Amino acid sequence: MKITISEIPDEGLDLSLDETLEADVVRLIAPVKGNLSVKKVGPEVVIQGDITAGAELECSRCLKTYTAEINAPVNVIYHPVEELKAEGKYEIREDELDMGFYAGDEFDLLELIKEQIILNIPMKPLCSETCKGICPRCGTDLNMNKCSCNLNEVDSRLEILKELLRRE
Repeated sequence: MKITISEIPDEGLDLSLDETLEADVVRLIAPVKGNLSVKKVGPEVVIQGDITAGAELECSRCLKTYTAEINAPVNVIYHPVEELKAEGKYEIREDELDMGFYAGDEFDLLELIKEQIILNIPMKPLCSETCKGICPRCGTDLNMNKCSCNLNEVDSRLEILKELLRRE
């Protein structure tokens, strides 16, 4: 979905999304839906709204795949890339993290949508808050079965550290 920047009306564009996308990092299992507002303020393009997508994620505790809904608020300001070239090196400040650059007169909105979905994937996805994970010793899924491993045993290579703690 490409937008021609010079054709954005003064009142802006209101877009409803219902797009089937593929992202490299995550498997999207449902169309991306949402509403976006695109406005041109001088040379800047301001995009605001919300998008949602169904994704298949892998639980970081038990390693099972599960489906989750990713809600991504969008609030990005795009500047012409010419502004960046004029300044040479440019260090982005914390208040500019929602800033991007565009080149030419066209802007690909689908790339922004993919980026926002990827940025809103949890860093540690969990199938549930109560997921017990897998036993680090035998690999049993602790959500399904209990194991008989003694996790209080100390690795023999670390016994010397245990002895140091006793001395103190």
